[in-house]
Amino acid sequence: MQGGGCVVDNVTLQFQEMRPHEIEKKSFEIIEKELGDTKLDPVQEPIIKRVIHTTADFDYVENLCFSKGAVTTMQDAIRSGACIVTDTQMAKAGINKKELAKYGGEVFCFMGDEDVAAAAKKNGSTRAAASMEKAAAMGQKFIFVVGNAPTALIQLYELMQKGRVSPWGIIGVPVGFVNVTEAKELILGVEVPYIVAKGRKGGSNVAAAICNALLYAMAD
Repeated sequence: MQGGGCVVDNVTLQFQEMRPHEIEKKSFEIIEKELGDTKLDPVQEPIIKRVIHTTADFDYVENLCFSKGAVTTMQDAIRSGACIVTDTQMAKAGINKKELAKYGGEVFCFMGDEDVAAAAKKNGSTRAAASMEKAAAMGQKFIFVVGNAPTALIQLYELMQKGRVSPWGIIGVPVGFVNVTEAKELILGVEVPYIVAKGRKGGSNVAAAICNALLYAMAD
C-alpha cells in the first residue's frame, strides 16, 4: 500500500499505510525489540505483551502479578465452559466473545441491570459491589474480571470470605486512586488463581486484553 503524510506545525510527517493485522504484527515486533534482554515467564509472556500492546506501557512487566498456575488454571476453566463476569460494559465489549463461545462460555456484565441498581440503592453500595452479589447468588463458578471498580474486588473478597462464591479465577486490574491498591492487595492474599496489576494502573482495556491473551494462547 502507498504511504502518506500530513503537515503539523509546518512539519511534514510521513507514515506508512498498513492493514490492521500488519499494524499489530509490527507493534509486537517493536515490543519484542524494546524488551531487549528482559526475561519473561513463557506462560505469562503472551499476557504481558498483549497488555503492553494495549497500553504502550512497559511498567506492566513489573506490575502484573500471577499466582502460581493462574494462566493454565483459567485456561482449563475456559475449556470446561467457564463464563466470565466483568464490572464494565467496556470490558465486556472488548473481550473476544466468539473465541470464548468456542468452549461454551459467555461474558456477563450486570452493571446496567435494574435489580442491581435497586440493590445498590437499598444497601447504599455501588453497582459494582451489587453486581458481584448478583453473580454470587447465581450459584455458578465464574472467572471474575474487574477493570474499573475496586469496590467490586472488595465485595468479591468479602463474598469469598463468607463462602458465598468460589471463583475459577480473578483478573483484578481496576484503575484509579481511591481504594485501588488496597483492593488489589486483598486479592493478592487469596488462594484463588489470580492475575493482578499492582498499583494504580489498570482499566477495562487491560482487563479485556488479559482475557483475550488467555484465549489467543489457547488457540495457538
